[in-house]
Amino acid sequence: MPEWRKDPVVDRWVAVSTERAKRPTDYRPPLEQKKQERCPLCVGHEGDTPPEVMAFRRLGSEPNRPGWWVRVVPNKFPACRVEEDNRVTQEEVYLKRCGVGAHEVIIETTDHEPNLVNQTEWQVAEVIWAWRARSLDLRRDKRLKYISIFKNKGSVAGASLEHAHSQLIALPMVPAEIATELAGVRAYRETKGSCVFCDIWRHEAETGERVVVEGERFLSFVPYAARFPFEMWIVPKDHQHDFAQICEAGVHDLAQILRESLRRLAWTVYDPPYNLVLHTAPVNDAPGEEYHWHIEILPRLTIIAGFELGTGYYINPTPPEMAAAALREAGRRYPEVVSIVQEVRAGV
Repeated sequence: MPEWRKDPVVDRWVAVSTERAKRPTDYRPPLEQKKQERCPLCVGHEGDTPPEVMAFRRLGSEPNRPGWWVRVVPNKFPACRVEEDNRVTQEEVYLKRCGVGAHEVIIETTDHEPNLVNQTEWQVAEVIWAWRARSLDLRRDKRLKYISIFKNKGSVAGASLEHAHSQLIALPMVPAEIATELAGVRAYRETKGSCVFCDIWRHEAETGERVVVEGERFLSFVPYAARFPFEMWIVPKDHQHDFAQICEAGVHDLAQILRESLRRLAWTVYDPPYNLVLHTAPVNDAPGEEYHWHIEILPRLTIIAGFELGTGYYINPTPPEMAAAALREAGRRYPEVVSIVQEVRAGV
């Protein structure tokens, strides 16, 4: 029977269609765009990007030259700029704010490689360190209230460049999605006296039904009210409101859990396009210490259409329990599923 599932954090319902459930073999990723002749993110093409704001590079190598393994540059076509001011004006019913902020690109590897899963755990950890370093640096600008870190993999998910990269946009306001989650966290705490994300990960770890990968400090699972087929959340087991609180041991554990989660997604549904979004607490005195940061991985296997846009509700054709079981199984069937993915990539 189809059923509605309510997200325990926000007031959002998802229709899980159990009668016409789609299995992993029912999905095929859409064709990607043709490869670029010259990639501006590849090593040796540093002059094709704006000057770097940060890089992890060999000792003695020069900025904006080869020698790096993770490099951060301003977005060539930014959504906002640090140079803008923070004035707010109102004209009748319309409110306008100047485009202050920051928009940066984190180049995750020197390889022209679209997929982070093909990097080592060490390289993934270096990307996480870069996210943390830029978050800590940008929050020194007291005009900024939220640091949004996200990754679009594949043109369907919004990536205009194939080379593995993520992005950061620092905002002068708290996004509505985060404000809604904060309200949900507070309401749950008032009712239950505990953190909803802590209760979620503990319940998932105890039942195991929707768990994908478990580490010492993080749990990866398919959420109970998953909006998208094979959606995953990665939640720290320690109650931390701010991603920048992550310690060295946490970075290494997160790198392992993130890489393994993405690998199993690639193995299970043929390396699909996806969006990865880091949800963390606001910065610079914006309230949010009761929050619990986490990562959401959102595969783009279905089309968001009129119902979703008109209601804010989602229809998920793959029950979360089925998705989690397939993702766990992928880890046990590694050679077989890798062969299948390679055949799909080759158009067999």
